[in-house]
Amino acid sequence: MPASWVSSTLGTLVAGVVLASVCGAEPSNFLHLDYCVIGAGPGGLQIAYFLQQSHRQYLVFERSDVSGSFFVRYPRHRKLISINKRYTGKQNKEFNLRHDWNSLLGHDDNLLYKHYSKDFFPHADTMVHYLNDFTRIFALKVQYNTEIKRIEVERDSEAWNGHHFFLTDQNHHHYRCSVLLVATGVWVPNVPDFPGSQHVEGYENVSVDPTDFVGQSVLILGRGNAALETADNIIGVTNFIHAVSRSRLRLAWATHYVGDIRAVNNGLLDTYQLKSLDGLLEGDLSHIVIIRDKKGKLHLRLKHHLNRSNASQDMSMTIHDQRLLSEEGADNFAVRLPYDRVIRCLGWTFDFSIFSNVAMPQRGRGRMDKYPLVKATYEAVNLPGMFIIGTASHSVDYRKAAGGFIHGFRYTARAVHRLLEHRHHGVHWPATALPVSQLTNVITKRINEASGIYQMFSVLADVVLLQKNATQFEYLEEYPIGALPHLWQNTGKKAENGLFVINLEYGSNFSKPEADVFHPSRSVGDPKHAWLSNFLHPVIYFYRHIPTETEMTQRPKQWPLPRPSSIHHVVEDFLTDWTAARAHILPLRRFLETCLHTDLRNYFAESCFKFALTQQHLPPSCRYGYLNGQGLLGNESL
Repeated sequence: MPASWVSSTLGTLVAGVVLASVCGAEPSNFLHLDYCVIGAGPGGLQIAYFLQQSHRQYLVFERSDVSGSFFVRYPRHRKLISINKRYTGKQNKEFNLRHDWNSLLGHDDNLLYKHYSKDFFPHADTMVHYLNDFTRIFALKVQYNTEIKRIEVERDSEAWNGHHFFLTDQNHHHYRCSVLLVATGVWVPNVPDFPGSQHVEGYENVSVDPTDFVGQSVLILGRGNAALETADNIIGVTNFIHAVSRSRLRLAWATHYVGDIRAVNNGLLDTYQLKSLDGLLEGDLSHIVIIRDKKGKLHLRLKHHLNRSNASQDMSMTIHDQRLLSEEGADNFAVRLPYDRVIRCLGWTFDFSIFSNVAMPQRGRGRMDKYPLVKATYEAVNLPGMFIIGTASHSVDYRKAAGGFIHGFRYTARAVHRLLEHRHHGVHWPATALPVSQLTNVITKRINEASGIYQMFSVLADVVLLQKNATQFEYLEEYPIGALPHLWQNTGKKAENGLFVINLEYGSNFSKPEADVFHPSRSVGDPKHAWLSNFLHPVIYFYRHIPTETEMTQRPKQWPLPRPSSIHHVVEDFLTDWTAARAHILPLRRFLETCLHTDLRNYFAESCFKFALTQQHLPPSCRYGYLNGQGLLGNESL
């Protein structure tokens, strides 16, 4: 197992007392750090990698003795549902990351997940091995066996954010941090309290041996991936399985949200619809009661049903609850048979218990109350300098993009690091400056290769900042869309001459539970109907001025951005390959030219010479050069 250690540049643990070693400070009872990272899971390791590469002063605190300790136990049945697509037919690393859902971002290609597992859905043990190799090979500063028990805030006008964060571990060692990066994940089991809940077994400790369920009747509370994973494990040996939940069934292939029910876990859906005794039920778990009879059998009842002889007349009962019963006065209500076991599979919540009242991040609202509430920059809304990294940052894109999963939050962690580099170290957001004649080329390359905007669609986007007279542009990659009004504060870049935002989106009327995603007319192929595209496709917004905070708040429903001056949809493509000359590139170029009032075609030298003799104004490519001496596709008429 990796040993616990602290880099000599950060301090030394001596006789249980942490000695300060920063800027010649006198020994004290705390260690001061610029960056504290809590949790050595994939989110914490990803932000640690970026801090390490920037040579920042940081330390990762991990309560276990290994990195990625969550995966030592979960998922219980040991099959990850994050795909490990090892072959794409291409050698482009950035493109391949679009279909690699497990690798963290790094500069060593040996640390791609495809080298750790050949399985499309890998075994969870391989993730533990991978994360510890990632820690070791990049020499990340992780202090193991250190559980942060308390987080407090102390005001300090000279601190970076006007205060410091004070951390206390299980051994009463203290740490003072300028910036706190919370990467603890979402790991506290969601345990509702209702009459009879003591008879319920939790997903976190129920047996995973199918032989323990032979000939039993099982009720599962919950209908997400954990619930259906549990059902699939025992479906071949049980009498029947019923799964109950308040929310409607959401299939990932209908919603395009990776956190919804995946096909690999849908065996119970088959046996339900094919009437093989298993079934799905809707009901509010706050209304249920579990009763154990004298024979040890468990019965599911509703509080309303117990308190009233005519339950269906109770107007406080939800429609979902009534489906657990039947017609008024009937004796064929759905859950009349007893169960041998009841298993709770209701997911996890963020651990708010380690924060003092002043330091506690606000909870998300409504269905996102299991997450801390953060801004578009992943900073806690109520406490500057505290950033939520990894799975727990999912409140920004819950049920939308992949921000709650490795293939999403590896990019949001990079965005947070870039923001911190600018805020505290004067390093502007990385940008590429090019003549405007290259704009079509650059956008085409990014929409066909970039993995960050592909996985974090409608959350992270590329931004093109136009220079005066639109002769040049700066290209910023993977900027948080929701923070667009604060572009200058977060990046050091101004948008005084207009800007393009390059986003990827699904059709707004397509990604929903009731959609028929296999309808014969599901796809759009004609570029003139590109705005009707249902599948993931690029959308380019043009603004003459950067949107304001008010405009962001008042944007149209389901739009990631306010209404622009002009908008262009690149028609969806079956291969997600937007390089077709006439279907993709020509309409894109013409849109850009219309917005910029200029000719973006790349001309050969002979044509440029002719223009110089006959025209007053030369096309930009004749003034600033062109790519490899030819047009985009070797055709200057495009």
